[in-house]
Amino acid sequence: MKPMQVGLIGAGVVATGVAKVLERNQNEIMRRAGRGIQVTHVGARNLDKARSTLGIAADYSSQLEAVATHPDVDIVVELIGGTTLAKDLVLKAIAAGKHVVTANKALLAVHGTEIFAAARDKGVMVAFEAAVAGGIPIIKALREGLTANRIEWIAGIINGTTNFILSEMRAKGLDFGVVLKEAQRLGYAETDPTFDIEGVDAAHKLTIMSAIAFGTPVQFDRAHIEGITKLQATDIKYAEQLGYRIKLLGITRRRDHGIELRVHPTLIPAKRLIANVEGAMNAVVVQADAVGTTLYYGKGAGSEPTASAVVADLVDITRLHTADPDHRVPHLAFQPDAMSDAPILAMDQVITSFYLRLTVADEAGVLSRITGILAEHDISIDAVLQRESAEGERQTDLIILTHDTLEGSMNKALAQMQALPTVLAPIVRIRKEELA
Repeated sequence: MKPMQVGLIGAGVVATGVAKVLERNQNEIMRRAGRGIQVTHVGARNLDKARSTLGIAADYSSQLEAVATHPDVDIVVELIGGTTLAKDLVLKAIAAGKHVVTANKALLAVHGTEIFAAARDKGVMVAFEAAVAGGIPIIKALREGLTANRIEWIAGIINGTTNFILSEMRAKGLDFGVVLKEAQRLGYAETDPTFDIEGVDAAHKLTIMSAIAFGTPVQFDRAHIEGITKLQATDIKYAEQLGYRIKLLGITRRRDHGIELRVHPTLIPAKRLIANVEGAMNAVVVQADAVGTTLYYGKGAGSEPTASAVVADLVDITRLHTADPDHRVPHLAFQPDAMSDAPILAMDQVITSFYLRLTVADEAGVLSRITGILAEHDISIDAVLQRESAEGERQTDLIILTHDTLEGSMNKALAQMQALPTVLAPIVRIRKEELA
């Protein structure tokens, strides 16, 4: 049987991995897919570099649109990133009747609704396992493996750069800026790391997982996003003393009145498996009603881990491309006419618990005023600790852990506490999740 012909757009790290995996494992892949899968066309701006990097025999072209719409191409693999040119190429490929595989989380988080609708109209598939958590098959798990379940929540470490930085800050007691420079030197962080350290990359991935878990449209613009740039070594140390570790988590949770969709630094009990995920690794915890808690762990980036997911998508499409489009697995797990209109909750409607660190004057009555304010807003205290401040003997660090409360209530309480003359510095607030 004639091999499925692939048009590969992009010749970077992941594309190189795709070429290597397809070549090395071609026999295994053919046995699983039922026919061969071959990259026959490559689109890249620098053709000499692409030929040298990929090292495969194919038709190379600098006209990316020509590759995306070539009549001999069955599947287009988009690996150039971004949300402008990539969107244009993907939509043109779909219009030309091509199946699409992409690792582009930003593209799908922002334009996924439009892209999936176009694919349905043309009866083609858009596969995107590589867009979330690299080599971890979390999309397939959510969309197929857990299809019998009502998913309650997902919490994930889904950005390796930030996890490496936080792991180093905890292990070495260093501040953020110092560790960021080291991460850049080692290649874990980009020269411009903004998307990683500000939480945007994680939010793209979380948006996709949330849509699949709860059958809602992709709504990246509704996600709450905080990065790790303001985290201090002091709070990582205090969290450790309290039995917690701080991770940048993407969290999406089903509530009676909507869906939580948020990325931010989070205290997690050190005894949880996900709290012990170190370095540049990724992990996703899924809580569902029938199966309970499941954990997915592995490399979230890199040439061959991501290529593993791309090639798995190629195999899936090869198996299913002749199937009736109405009998394929829906892009977002739920049938298009059964999607939910549950709203994404504003952050002040989110329920979580908190770690608070207040630098206060070391004098009588301070604690009672602060706990009184929390009580006024029905915020229950789990623990209170006092630590000597590094700034001097006349002030102290007051650490408070709360039970679950409405974020809006905490915002009001924080405003009142910050206004107290005995509170000497901006209050540090980090959300806390037990993940039980």
